[in-house]
Amino acid sequence: MNAGKKARIWLPLWIGVSIALGIFIGSRYSQFGRSGSVEGSGKIDAVLNYVRESYVDTVNMRQLVEDALPNIIRELDPHSEYISATDMRRVNEDLEGHFSGIGVNFYVLRDTIVVTGIVPGGPSEAAGIIHWDRIVTVNDTLVAGTKLRNEEVMEKLRGEMGSEVKLGILRPGDDYLREIIVTRGDIPMNSVNAAYMLTNKIGFIKLGKNFGFNTFSEFISAISKLKSQGANSFVIDLRGNVGGSLDVVVAMVNEFLNRGDLIVYTQGRNFPRTDSYANGSGTCKEDDVVVLIDEFSASASEIFAGAVQDHDRGLVIGRRSFGKGLVQGQRNFPDGSAVRLTVARYYTASGRSIQRGYERGRYDEYEMEAINRYIEGDYVNVDTVSNHLIPFQTAGGRTVYGGGGIMPDIFVPRDTAGINPYYNMVVNNRLDEKYAMLYSDMNREKLNSFDTWQELYRYLQQQPLLLNLVSFADHNGIRRRPYYVQESSELLENVMYAYIIRNFFGEEAFWAAYHKEDPLIKKGIELIETGKTTHQSIVTEEYKLN
Repeated sequence: MNAGKKARIWLPLWIGVSIALGIFIGSRYSQFGRSGSVEGSGKIDAVLNYVRESYVDTVNMRQLVEDALPNIIRELDPHSEYISATDMRRVNEDLEGHFSGIGVNFYVLRDTIVVTGIVPGGPSEAAGIIHWDRIVTVNDTLVAGTKLRNEEVMEKLRGEMGSEVKLGILRPGDDYLREIIVTRGDIPMNSVNAAYMLTNKIGFIKLGKNFGFNTFSEFISAISKLKSQGANSFVIDLRGNVGGSLDVVVAMVNEFLNRGDLIVYTQGRNFPRTDSYANGSGTCKEDDVVVLIDEFSASASEIFAGAVQDHDRGLVIGRRSFGKGLVQGQRNFPDGSAVRLTVARYYTASGRSIQRGYERGRYDEYEMEAINRYIEGDYVNVDTVSNHLIPFQTAGGRTVYGGGGIMPDIFVPRDTAGINPYYNMVVNNRLDEKYAMLYSDMNREKLNSFDTWQELYRYLQQQPLLLNLVSFADHNGIRRRPYYVQESSELLENVMYAYIIRNFFGEEAFWAAYHKEDPLIKKGIELIETGKTTHQSIVTEEYKLN
């Protein structure tokens, strides 16, 4: 065979082998694409596809994405976040102000679910459940003695609207279980915890942990109730309120401002400036107001305080607030999860940004600031950050500060009298609350005989509750320390009175008892009664932090 024929026979074979070898080598050392050809979301998709197709073990891709997304979003700033479908249901309940359940308050006492309150007009009241009933079984499953956590109890009692749950109830005095079927219904979650009179003319409104969609209507009802009782001045307590709906807080502060007053504005890179103004329809435009804030007041509560401060409408007292001035937009996924992305910053009327500084990717330090401020003594002295904030002018020419939360007009230090290692151990282990519940249950007939919470309060002051609590704590591993006990006696007694009163007179009575000696509330009353909260007084006196 001549050379030409040999070449024609072997050439296609060599070409085929070369191609196959090239494919093999390319597959062994391939990249996702040429440098720069796959970026951003494309690169993420490429990695996920590679894992799905080639990873050595079977991978739950859905869970992999669920675990990865929070970290990706978290890298942007401290408040952008990915929220799973499960967590989103809880978040929506907080904002929407209701959930589907049976309508009871409960406490797990001695590993048994004890009903401590009934929602008026709710499903449990309709089914015949009463205060102090014990829930022993849920749908024939034993729940007593099973060491259920509160979250697990709620999961069992909540469910779809209109669904039924069968409860095995042991009523005090009975020696048998009652079978009661409850049809779950819509249960409100109140975001105004309390509204009561401090004096004949001063009303007090305590906001809960956030501003939900129902908060404005609850707030208006509280104002109406207090005005009917003679209130012409208000103390608004925003301590511990972490924020919520921007529209809701705008509507609330509108009650105190004049038509045309700028409440807040928002602006971002792709988010054009949007201004929110008071419309003049407020019912409290002539009433004096004091706003209470602390280191946990954030976001919407800072908008409320900032608007009152910038228009010299009232006085803000307490401690520097949290400093959250970022606005989140939300995109929902079909599975019920969502991404909340920072899209803008909000600014008060004077142009202040309330957002405190943060360094991208170093959010542990950001989240620890409240503790660091405590360690540095900022809660008992005017905190040193005020030296680094940016000054702005209110409508009346007073100096206020931006860039690190709301600085109060008048600083009131955290009351640390009585707080010592013994007190902290008792409270952190919730032994004060546990003993109060135990005492309430053991003495429920006597304690239920009082007509008002004030009468019950006076009765409790005559009882040896502190000695009993000390013995209870000792039995639970916290030894007696007589000096510390004496030092913290007033604090421990007061909180026990409040817990016991809540078991018989509800949430509002709890706050009224709990706040009887509150220094910020006392200061608010003093400012109002001495005429320091009128607009004229505010703009003519330069309030110094003290």
